[in-house]
Amino acid sequence: MEIEKHPLKPFLPAKAQLLMLGSFPPQKKRWSMDFYYPNLNNDMWRIFGVLFFNDKEHFLNSTRKAFVRERIIDFLNEKCIALFDTASSVRRLQDNASDKFLEVVEATDVAALLRQLPECKAIVTTGQKATDTLRQQFDVEEPKVGDYAEFVFEGRAMRLYRMPSSSRAYPLALDKKAAAYRIMYQDLQILS
Repeated sequence: MEIEKHPLKPFLPAKAQLLMLGSFPPQKKRWSMDFYYPNLNNDMWRIFGVLFFNDKEHFLNSTRKAFVRERIIDFLNEKCIALFDTASSVRRLQDNASDKFLEVVEATDVAALLRQLPECKAIVTTGQKATDTLRQQFDVEEPKVGDYAEFVFEGRAMRLYRMPSSSRAYPLALDKKAAAYRIMYQDLQILS
């Protein structure tokens, strides 16, 4: 089976306080933009729209058929949020975007990412595959979905938040996903 290398570079704003980690992007044929959470069937940018702009369509273009990459990047820079994934290379065991059919071939060196983000105080994993892959690198308990566990990274106090998957395949309504993320963003003082 073919090994896929991660198609995107880590998005690491210099003053990022939060590092969001998914598992791995869907196949490019499913993308609506060349950036993270590119699939229109993923609710991440709708969650952000609801929380920060009270508009689930805030990051969609006028046709509602694609996300607006530049608007998302400006927002993430303003809010000091970094993005990448816990896997740097994978094998897809089926022709879909499901984490359960992803085999992680090479995990991302998350410690190396954190060293580039000296102000980062929290990591959020979005989904079980991302959480499992991250926990293989750090001595941290697995938090319940919507909660966090504390750990220390090279003398720095950190939190690992385990948030609901933003995939529409995850059986939770958008407003309930947004409510879980709201608590985290308020905790981190990113959302007032």
